[in-house]
Amino acid sequence: MTTSTRGAKTPAVLVLEDGRTFRGRAYGAVGETFGEAVFSTGMTGYQETLTDPSYHRQVVVMTAPHVGNTGVNDEDPESKRIWVAGYVVRDPARVPSNWRSRRSLDEELATQGVVGISGIDTRALTRHLRERGAMRVGIFSGEAVADEAALLAKVRAVPEMKGADLSGEVATTERYVVPAIGTKRFTVAAVDLGIKGMTPHRMAERGIEVHVLPATATVEDVYAVSPDGVFFSNGPGDPATADHPVSVMRAVLERGTPLFGICFGNQILGRALGFGTYKLKYGHRGINQPVQDRTTGKVEVTAHNHGFAVDAPLDRVSDTPYGRAEVSHVCLNDNVVEGLKLLDRPAFSVQYHPEAAAGPHDAAYLFDRFVSLMEGQRA
Repeated sequence: MTTSTRGAKTPAVLVLEDGRTFRGRAYGAVGETFGEAVFSTGMTGYQETLTDPSYHRQVVVMTAPHVGNTGVNDEDPESKRIWVAGYVVRDPARVPSNWRSRRSLDEELATQGVVGISGIDTRALTRHLRERGAMRVGIFSGEAVADEAALLAKVRAVPEMKGADLSGEVATTERYVVPAIGTKRFTVAAVDLGIKGMTPHRMAERGIEVHVLPATATVEDVYAVSPDGVFFSNGPGDPATADHPVSVMRAVLERGTPLFGICFGNQILGRALGFGTYKLKYGHRGINQPVQDRTTGKVEVTAHNHGFAVDAPLDRVSDTPYGRAEVSHVCLNDNVVEGLKLLDRPAFSVQYHPEAAAGPHDAAYLFDRFVSLMEGQRA
């Protein structure tokens, strides 16, 4: 429950499920909100983070101390709304300064009813989450502030992210088409599990007409568009709940259609191949994560947003129902699987964001790799 009242001097409190609290000031809407507390290490790109559907039901803590410098514009959102459940910053910009800015971040959060908190020690909060792990959290401001024991009880009543089936809550309900830019070369069916707007745009730049389908799309829906390739998008929630997308992907693999998945799509491919998934202690979120492409040895600086990962062996090729598979990319911070590749069928995936608005763009070549698979299949 929120109100649209802005209150830079309104008291606010953040309560973690383990009982630790942080007191600050209201930022954005005033009221209460709940979700999973996670931290993002990006110093820029907060507008893209806020509008990424993968952050649904998550309260994002910004590790950069000063947030809101460039305000909010109308060109950079990755979807039609802010998806984060709450927002935590240390020192919000008092006055935005950018030639594209149309309003302040505080105003945008308030307009969209997003409850936030400012003026807290986000470094201490981040260290706590790294040590204890991502956990449920509540932000309370204005009349929502009450006895801490009562607030803690509210936080502990919130469902956990593990076991959450959320893609259907953020995906499109109607099919739509993003036309190719320039000459059309291919048609791709993109299953929307929480897709970002830049993803079909990156494909359109390469002459691909993208048919974006709801998360509930069937195999028949996918092949009704006569695709040259099939794409599975990013999205929120626990991949262990995504039985329907897994079954659709297995049907695509059976037919041998070129396939590309990112983020949630990588986890779906992992499950389709018979691997398990698991929840990371505190996840990877931000735009400065080092990943090695094991095919080329190249190290990329990449954009991440995932709290779950694929459990696949790093040291050998695996036999699957669809031929041999290997881990193609790995995070250099912690050896988490960041990509999968089939060796006997045209299918691959990565755990991060190659479209990467607002950067970095080290992994943009993956869209070209997808094009090469479709070219090879056509030939």
